[in-house]
Amino acid sequence: MAKRKRKKSSSNFLTYIAWGLAVIAISLGSLVGGYYIGYEAAKNDISKKVKADKKKRLTMLQKLEDASAKKAKTSVNTRLKDVLKKESKINAGAAAHEYGDATLPEPPAPPRRDFKKIVSKPMLAIIIDDVSVRSHINAIKSLGIPLTMSFLPPSKFRPNSARLAAKEKFYMVHLPMEAQNFSAEEPMTLRISDSDDKIASRIQEIKKDFPRVSYINNHTGSKFTADELSMNRLIYALKAQNINFIDSRTTVDTKAPKVMKNFGLNYVARDVFLDHAMDKGSIKAQIKRAVKIAKLHGTAIAIGHPHANTLMALHESKKLFKDVELVYINRLY
Repeated sequence: MAKRKRKKSSSNFLTYIAWGLAVIAISLGSLVGGYYIGYEAAKNDISKKVKADKKKRLTMLQKLEDASAKKAKTSVNTRLKDVLKKESKINAGAAAHEYGDATLPEPPAPPRRDFKKIVSKPMLAIIIDDVSVRSHINAIKSLGIPLTMSFLPPSKFRPNSARLAAKEKFYMVHLPMEAQNFSAEEPMTLRISDSDDKIASRIQEIKKDFPRVSYINNHTGSKFTADELSMNRLIYALKAQNINFIDSRTTVDTKAPKVMKNFGLNYVARDVFLDHAMDKGSIKAQIKRAVKIAKLHGTAIAIGHPHANTLMALHESKKLFKDVELVYINRLY
């Protein structure tokens, strides 16, 4: 009887162990299952948060891109209105143009050229004279086409012109010279009474202010360029500084062709004034004329100014330029 009791007790003990192990297994399973479920839930939460953050960043980037695009799409009209505002503020000291004087109702004719067709694409250089303030530069650059900016030397009314030019990869200088009859003469205008030393000194000053200048063209200058001695002095001084002269042709009596030939240099001059008449229709007609000349001769030079109508006409004439290559002046000569 005692032996039977011990056997039953042993069986109960094993049962308890089995149940204990079962409970432990269930508990561990619950823990593992809970951990797994919690991990998956946390993983899903993190994934959702990452996606939300990514979406938020993309939305912010899109807004920034839209704002940037909107700013970039600021109309040329708006920029040119800014030019007009700035022009009105500095109007008292703004450069005037000799051909606008009552004594010059029409601009002087361009130089005579032999007709010469070329196989390669014709090239047209457009010079924008009288550049002197930041608004001019911004408006010119907003067109997105290569226009050669010719900067007036620093003066009381435009003290920063040289500093502005220094920020550009390429520029010219628009050098004031004596006119036959002009009421709005620029400070430090070269005169026919100036000596060799005075002219040489002035060109040295220009080179100091504009160290990378390699081309200049005349602002006004109908009297100066018509005087052979004065032009000899000027070309000699420019050659000493490795600066090329582009004749704006403010007079048919210019002695530049003869003087340039005597120095063994090519005579280079503008073919078209774009804005002698400043209404947009007339300017567009002159643009067509410049393109035609380029196609006839292989090259052409046009001169305009940073007036709103001039820049708008250029902006609206981009289709005309498909038959020519617009280039900076240094590509021509």
